[in-house]
Amino acid sequence: MKAMIPKQHGAWAMLLIPFLLGMVKGGPVFWHIPLFLGWLFLYLTVYPVSLALKKKQLKPYQKWIWYYGVPACCFLTVSAVHKPHLIWVGVSLLPLFLIHMHYARRKNERALTNDAAGVLFFCSGGLASCWLGTGALDGWAWFLFLQSALFFIGSSFYVKSVIRERKNRTFAYWSWGYHLLLPLLSALLGAGWAFFAFIPSSLRAWYFHGRDWSAKKIGILEIANAGFFFAVMCTYMA
Repeated sequence: MKAMIPKQHGAWAMLLIPFLLGMVKGGPVFWHIPLFLGWLFLYLTVYPVSLALKKKQLKPYQKWIWYYGVPACCFLTVSAVHKPHLIWVGVSLLPLFLIHMHYARRKNERALTNDAAGVLFFCSGGLASCWLGTGALDGWAWFLFLQSALFFIGSSFYVKSVIRERKNRTFAYWSWGYHLLLPLLSALLGAGWAFFAFIPSSLRAWYFHGRDWSAKKIGILEIANAGFFFAVMCTYMA
């Protein structure tokens, strides 16, 4: 039986990097294990739920909703019992989840608004991870949330501008404008010298646009860029 795995490869970086940044800053503890497993299975659960709404049929996806949903509930319950304040992170995710369900039902998951909601959803994992380690939802937790959101929204802009919207000049201008402001926005949100983590994003948005690259090559570039962002942020927090 072939597992039903989400096909949005870039989403894996969004799943991992904010969570790991929060864990690095908050300090790794044993309870990060059930929290991450719950976070992972929650992400996997959203995929068959989205397909069921998109196709308007539950039966082909029902078993996968159970296969992923039950472990997600179990692991997240363990985390919430240990740290009840994490429930508030879950509550904050509900509007973002509903936005995604709305676009899935309309078969328009690639909408930029849905992408932004997805980015905020994933970055909330960093809030929970940092909160779990430090025991407080402090300025560092929000700093990592905002910096991660800026980075991955930029990634969504760029990927759309070179794949689905590559012939849309207006969209390219929006992407270039965002990436022009991106390091400044990072600095304004308190990044200090860590705004350098966004320089490669800005450069690739301007200089790599219009190149006839495969989705695989673009994906590899984004993984490298995300790795650079992660390394700079970790160095800044050290």
